[in-house]
Amino acid sequence: MTQDAQTIRRLTQVAQRLEATFLGKSETIRLMLIAIVAGEHMVLVGPPGTAKSALIRLFAKLVQARYFEYLLTRFTEPNEIFGPIDIQAFRDGAYKRRTEGMMPEAEIVFLDEVFKANSAILNSLLSVLNERVYTVGADVVKVPLISAFAASNEVPNDENLMAVFDRFLLRVHSDNLDSYHFHDLLLKGVAHEVSKIDGSYDRLDPLLCSADLHALHKGFGPRMNFTEDFLAAYKGLVFQIRSEGVSLSDRRAIKMLKLFAASAALDGRPTADPSDFFVLRHTWNNMDQAEILDGVVGPVLEAWYREHPSARRFGATDVGIDALIAELNRIRDLLTSDRPMSDIQLFSHLKALNEIKAALESLGTKPARDALTRVEQLLGHVFQSGKFAQ
Repeated sequence: MTQDAQTIRRLTQVAQRLEATFLGKSETIRLMLIAIVAGEHMVLVGPPGTAKSALIRLFAKLVQARYFEYLLTRFTEPNEIFGPIDIQAFRDGAYKRRTEGMMPEAEIVFLDEVFKANSAILNSLLSVLNERVYTVGADVVKVPLISAFAASNEVPNDENLMAVFDRFLLRVHSDNLDSYHFHDLLLKGVAHEVSKIDGSYDRLDPLLCSADLHALHKGFGPRMNFTEDFLAAYKGLVFQIRSEGVSLSDRRAIKMLKLFAASAALDGRPTADPSDFFVLRHTWNNMDQAEILDGVVGPVLEAWYREHPSARRFGATDVGIDALIAELNRIRDLLTSDRPMSDIQLFSHLKALNEIKAALESLGTKPARDALTRVEQLLGHVFQSGKFAQ
């Protein structure tokens, strides 16, 4: 087995460890691996309590690399990120920073609430993320950064922050899980909390090291090889995305090719295929565009999945048909009982049914189709029962 193949195998083990801890995050985890293989950056956007920080921290624990993490505020000073001024050097007439253990020497970086950064930090942050260099005084220092991950509760709307937002090629929405995840969510959450209490979380052994990733990057050039059919399909998607009013610059369109190649590498494929276009769903500039991108990319993915069912990676398969049916049975018992129900409760159950319906449709198996029939029958019963008139 080649060194690159060993690195990919270890990354797969990282993904398996993360998926065993965090429910319903398979696509996010896949995107994190794609970012790290391509040497690009990713931001998670969503409300508090949706495992953004916990996911990134556990990922960092599983990769033996120089790691830097910081929670940014508008009061954060440059010395908190880039290191304090070297007083001795300053006395000798040189402007330097002591960067040991700080962002300029990190290989994996996590910036929490990154869009709270102030102008004193932004310019230096941009050069580190994009050019992989840090300028201090007259010195321009190359940094060993592999990938930076960030988290935020909201998408920035300040023009001064759009430049740093643009450096995060992947934008992933992190939200609360659907109702049919809830039981398993509690079980995994309890196990994760126990691991912190008994210390097993702190004793986790890394599954690969940064040297493996640096070596993978050095040999990444030959992977940037795409068929004419793939490039033609990609061109069509890019121009369709732009026609829908979603900005996708030429620079970002080129960088996306690295992500497609990284996705193929994780599957052990020599070149990208249409299943890798799922990455395009995570190139939005605001949350309203996520649905637009799904409408553009979704049909292309579904057409590929029909011809190549094994290529489907995400969806209800993360939970399993049993969990979906169990939740369906619970809702059926509630909706068919004589117990009084408020409009809010009724609409909540109907929303959950639609979530289950979408999840079952994504499975496409015979048990899923049978369960879909039961969902339709239950919906029909609700609308005919006059519950809405109560």
